[in-house]
Amino acid sequence: MLESSELILNDDGSIYHLNLLPEQLASTIITVGDPERVSEVSKHFDVIDTRVAKREFHTHTGLYRNKRISVISTGIGTDNIDIVFNELDALVNVDFKTRKIKEKLTSLDIIRVGTSGAIQPDIPVDSFVLSQRGIGFDSLYHWYQNDGGDSAFAKAISQQIPRNDNHSNPYVIHCNPDLARKFQTVEMINGNTVTNVGFYGPQSRTIRLKPAFEELNDQLAGFNHDNQRITNLEMETAGIYAMANLLGHRAVSLNAILANRATGSFSEQPAATVEKLISFTLNCLS
Repeated sequence: MLESSELILNDDGSIYHLNLLPEQLASTIITVGDPERVSEVSKHFDVIDTRVAKREFHTHTGLYRNKRISVISTGIGTDNIDIVFNELDALVNVDFKTRKIKEKLTSLDIIRVGTSGAIQPDIPVDSFVLSQRGIGFDSLYHWYQNDGGDSAFAKAISQQIPRNDNHSNPYVIHCNPDLARKFQTVEMINGNTVTNVGFYGPQSRTIRLKPAFEELNDQLAGFNHDNQRITNLEMETAGIYAMANLLGHRAVSLNAILANRATGSFSEQPAATVEKLISFTLNCLS
């Protein structure tokens, strides 16, 4: 039995951070970073039966063309991904009354709809990138017992991209290929996505503070392993793939490219680009 300090429930029986009851969650889930983006997805639903909000975690569940979907905001960063994915899994795979893990486990389909910056000059702003691999420069995966992920790819990252002992070892996790296949159309670029722990220094942005690795983006852009390159940089994908892989769920990350770091450009229509990706995602799911 899971102790109260491990599986924390609210007074109404809902899971601690997400504030959700098991029956309020669909088996197909769209995650977004921004809480305000939840309603930008759910406005397309035919029916919304659940609206729950606590802290940065907002959830709407409803029907889109007779398919039940939940859309949940994770906030920014893999620390939040750790919370969201453990609690999503608990909602379907733990009996809250007995506090025991269920004998028959449920696998969720989880689709990240997020924004990102390209590091290759040939990937234009306002395009879409599907992350075939999440490359973690954070440490989330290393805090769980794991099988090492794609160790050959991770080793190539370590060999080609300098780092020091103050930084965690990179890890590499693949998307679920069956789920990804739903979104692989002519509109989608296949890529490999680096997830780092911040938006400024960890992505080599400079305002007043100098990044420790000013050439990081150039090094990432020049990486090659088995004719695979790194395409874009953001803050959640590797954590999503890591947690989904460990917990037995299917996950894929879809990125609206709003910036191109190689060319220094930013989208002139970011809201329209995100809206296009939302509509594309929902249509592929229906």
